[in-house]
Amino acid sequence: MSPTSDSASLTVLLASPRGFCAGVDRAIQIVEACLAKYGRPVFVRHEIVHNRFVVESLEAKGAVFVDELDQVPDGAPVVFSAHGVPKAVPAEADRRKLVSVDATCPLVTKVHNEAERQHRGGRHVILIGHAGHPEVIGTLGQLPEGAMTLVQTVADAERVVVPTPERLAYTTQTTLSVDETAAVIETLRRRFPAIVGPRREDICYATTNRQAAIKAIAPQADAVLVIGAPNSSNSRRLVEVAETAGCRKARLLQRASELDWSWLEGVDRLGISAGASAPELLVEELIEALRRRRRVSIEEVTVAEENVSFRLPRQLVA
Repeated sequence: MSPTSDSASLTVLLASPRGFCAGVDRAIQIVEACLAKYGRPVFVRHEIVHNRFVVESLEAKGAVFVDELDQVPDGAPVVFSAHGVPKAVPAEADRRKLVSVDATCPLVTKVHNEAERQHRGGRHVILIGHAGHPEVIGTLGQLPEGAMTLVQTVADAERVVVPTPERLAYTTQTTLSVDETAAVIETLRRRFPAIVGPRREDICYATTNRQAAIKAIAPQADAVLVIGAPNSSNSRRLVEVAETAGCRKARLLQRASELDWSWLEGVDRLGISAGASAPELLVEELIEALRRRRRVSIEEVTVAEENVSFRLPRQLVA
């Protein structure tokens, strides 16, 4: 269908990088490789990534998503999600002799390793992150109870009480707002001058790049749409970054079919991005929907080139 004769022109500022990161791509490949190796069904503990389109696509291929291991039959293959899991989960899988495959993003594993290293060094660890997020649950579960304290905000950092102020370290969730996390770290360093941070920043390259791209387009846009799931931390941060960067009209959208067209009234320049777990197909779907109603021109705004890739687990490539 061509645009209506009275449709206004619309410039789409397309953020780049956007969409799938290397960790998400690897996690999806792991489920597909497990299906190829072990056959249907392959069980997956929790959503492999936070995107219903991806989850439903894998379900159609034979993946079965469960909340906990007690829903997995004995001896069956089970994949752990890209967000990471507490140590107790693979231990239970081993006890039950399940065929377990770990799809934890290597950059999340880096955070786990950093926390363990600091704990072995006798430091109490502060984790900066969002309570209840699967990645945070997984990271907290790497250390004994009480060895790590969760801090979510600057206000939390101002009042947190730690057992060993002179032996303290911090690490962070990988999908946080870069600017907000910097403010939390600054507060912790002011209060605890001896605190030790990671050798390399924990917020992952994909989160950083996607937020930088949103910052580049937001001041030029009348509105910004971010394609992603409501439970996707990195996608929700993109909406917040757009608002902070100067575009007060920003919204999270799972699919084009959810778009409230009245929301776009008066919008001549629309910024579009996608969270790290949203496939490019959904971006294309949105642009096609826009083309059916408006005369669309595309301006791609690129702030970084990404060529990161992660290997599959050895058990799937042998």
